[in-house]
Amino acid sequence: MNKSIKLKRTESILRELIPEALASLSDPKINNLQVLDVLCSKGKYDAEVFLDPSFCDEKEQKEAIAHLKKASSYIENYCKQAEGWYRCPKMRFYFDHSLEKQNKLDDLFAKISKELHKND
Repeated sequence: MNKSIKLKRTESILRELIPEALASLSDPKINNLQVLDVLCSKGKYDAEVFLDPSFCDEKEQKEAIAHLKKASSYIENYCKQAEGWYRCPKMRFYFDHSLEKQNKLDDLFAKISKELHKND
């Protein structure tokens, strides 16, 4: 299923604006977070924002999510004003652990490859 061009454009704009909004906050726990991806729902009412977990441990991630929930209305208003939108998608924040899983799988495949070449 292809996403519409407008939906992709909205996601791209949010990918640029959310880090700007985070950087403008005075909270050191969230103003340096990196946005990896943004996925908007079909009607653009909701947006899932995926963040890079590489510089945070589990406790810091939970604290950052709590702070982001409190700051979400500010971030949404920032995006609305920056783009002149009437409304902005409701944002939900998640840390994206797929890269860690991918690295673990790559390591496993490398070990398997070494063992196969070792037996030859």
